Amino acid sequence: MPGFEYARVQVADGVSLHTAVGGSGSPVVLLHGFPQTHLMWRHVAADLAADHTVICPDLRGYGASDKPDDPDGTAYGKRVMAADTVALARALGHERFALAGHDRGALVAFRVGLDHPAAVTHLACLDVLPTLDMWEVMHGVEAVVGFHLYLMAQPPGLPERMIAADPDGFFGHFLDLWAGDREAIEAPVRAAYLAACRAAVPSIVADYRASAGVDIAHDRADRDAGRVLEMPVSVLQQDWGAALGFDARDLWSAWAPRLSHRTVGFGHFMAEEAPEEIAGEIRELLAR
Repeated sequence: MPGFEYARVQVADGVSLHTAVGGSGSPVVLLHGFPQTHLMWRHVAADLAADHTVICPDLRGYGASDKPDDPDGTAYGKRVMAADTVALARALGHERFALAGHDRGALVAFRVGLDHPAAVTHLACLDVLPTLDMWEVMHGVEAVVGFHLYLMAQPPGLPERMIAADPDGFFGHFLDLWAGDREAIEAPVRAAYLAACRAAVPSIVADYRASAGVDIAHDRADRDAGRVLEMPVSVLQQDWGAALGFDARDLWSAWAPRLSHRTVGFGHFMAEEAPEEIAGEIRELLAR
């Protein structure tokens, strides 16, 4: 990303994150989604860098960040990836920071907010439900839209082989299906996403597999204990709750007492399709 400096930052034993840092001012960490890398934030990050220090890592298992083996199914739990995020910010000199995540990155951001509330000043989550809620609303024929969730939740072996047989076809399917404006993801950026995913099939599957296991357990324990997100929270979502029969605002309200929730008309890749609006939403959140 022009104007950003790149570094590999160690966040855990044997794990370093490929990270872009730009701008100056109060820190904002941006976490990407699937099937993408930190490049999905290129427009929003450039906007925010005018008056913030903007930190854009590739999540562990994605892009050019390290991809540890996952023999026991815990290396890609969102609790572990949340700890990566806090360690990254701290290594760059920031004990407290604002945090925005999209898709998988929003699930990590959600866990950062619950596990490390003192570190997060403001939290934005784009086009996702908390993991536990997501599984609870998926049912019936309508759930076929989430077939990839069920595929990658299977035990190690089969999903990795199936996806590796045609990775560009698999990951490209989602880049096409979920886009409201396919031209928002320029050809070189799309190629970079596909190349990164092609090289990360086992770790991407492990990330999703964790969301059918350890992540559910952590969310359920927090819900049972009445834990909530203490900081101001902003959620932007498409209106995909209507098809599955749930009210996204109600689900998020149970986790976030200080919630601002807005349904938008953009496609899933909203940081690329409507970067000015997304940057503006983050700025409004930071003013709360």
